[in-house]
Amino acid sequence: MSTSLAYKPKNIWETADAKTRKAMEVLAQRYVNFLTHCKTERETVAYVREQLIKHGYSEDFTKDCVVRPLRGKALFAARRGSLPLTQGLALVTAHADSPRLDFKQRPLIEQASVAQAKTHYYGGIRKYQWLARPLALHGVVVRDNGQTLPITIGEDPKEPVFCIADLLPHLAQQQVKQPVNEAFDAEKLNIILAHGFSKKAKGGRGDEHKDPIKTQLLDLLYRKYGIAEEDFITAELQAVPAGPAHFVGFDASLVGGYGQDDRICIFTALEALLEAEGPGRSIAVMFWDKEEIGSDGATGASSRFLQYCVEDLVSAWSPDVNPSHVLFETCALSADVNGALDPDYQDVHEKQNAAQLGYGPVFCKFTGSRGKYGASEADAEFFAALRGLLNAKGIAWQAAELGKVDHGGGGTVALFLAAYGMRVIDLGPAILSMHSPFELASIADVYATKQAYKAFFEAQL
Repeated sequence: MSTSLAYKPKNIWETADAKTRKAMEVLAQRYVNFLTHCKTERETVAYVREQLIKHGYSEDFTKDCVVRPLRGKALFAARRGSLPLTQGLALVTAHADSPRLDFKQRPLIEQASVAQAKTHYYGGIRKYQWLARPLALHGVVVRDNGQTLPITIGEDPKEPVFCIADLLPHLAQQQVKQPVNEAFDAEKLNIILAHGFSKKAKGGRGDEHKDPIKTQLLDLLYRKYGIAEEDFITAELQAVPAGPAHFVGFDASLVGGYGQDDRICIFTALEALLEAEGPGRSIAVMFWDKEEIGSDGATGASSRFLQYCVEDLVSAWSPDVNPSHVLFETCALSADVNGALDPDYQDVHEKQNAAQLGYGPVFCKFTGSRGKYGASEADAEFFAALRGLLNAKGIAWQAAELGKVDHGGGGTVALFLAAYGMRVIDLGPAILSMHSPFELASIADVYATKQAYKAFFEAQL
């Protein structure tokens, strides 16, 4: 067989010229800044909304460029194209939430001379990765009078950070014999908040309090932030890795940072939306919350928020069109990441169908696990059209599954989009150390993913 008939994924670094490499570096620097400042779904949605407003998007749906946030945690935006809405939208969706540690409703405790906050982990984490590392607190405290206080503590170098203590190896003889899923108790993911106190720490009745450190902590929180213990019950406080995102490696060819699953897709989709020229179909992005815990809730993909936004869009732009027809004719990319082939754990992958860093965004034809259970599977015609589009544009891409059959798998929002009858496939970059507090992505893939989304927006599929 002629070698020209064989398929081989294209490594971006082999063909990137000096101009392309410079563009990759410029985009990557913006991406590092984005990751550094957007560590929660609220912060991410606020950033996206701000950028769209700067570029002329309006919450008035009679305009040609529109944006609508939902409770600070999800966001829809659309831009009118040259084709009628009867041909549907070109839609890219991604999710703004990432695995983290949430404060419990009544988090504050004191034990062994430290005050701590009890947590409930969110999403799929490996618990040990969150021990003995600097953490920052992000979120909002809402008082009973409705006043909202944004919280970010631990990001400024002048501010303290927080952490969860780990068991010293000298006393871990029994722990190291346990399976990893049993060795680390979720109820021990308690964040250290304070240690010191003075003899003046008092209880509510003026007597010496049985928890002097917690008492003094509450006094400090009230004096500095106006926060009382009851305020924690209705607060949304998240512990996330402290500090900025970084370039990784001597050649700065990787970006390392928290929350790249799936904020790398939000960043690249937003950049593509703002850069797209002369779109045929009207183009849209939908950024969700709650994907890491099943996409349920008002701000998750299983809600009707997308449907309501499309109905209002149709009412404003083409009132004679049936919104369900628009949804049915829509072509969508479920912009989510895939697991990159791990150089040290290659045995968990089926290498021929594994994604690699530096080979462009990854098409994942189907998701789910163990016999494709819970999957959305793209049809061959749609997949081929996208493949042809990227090939014509010279944009590198690859196709992969997430791990070996019966060992890997995972879910995305694709099945919730497919429920409308629209064509949808997963497309996003490969990530190393996915779901860890410090994920890795290739700057080549950041650039190629943005280019792929831009090509999708500009095409007339």
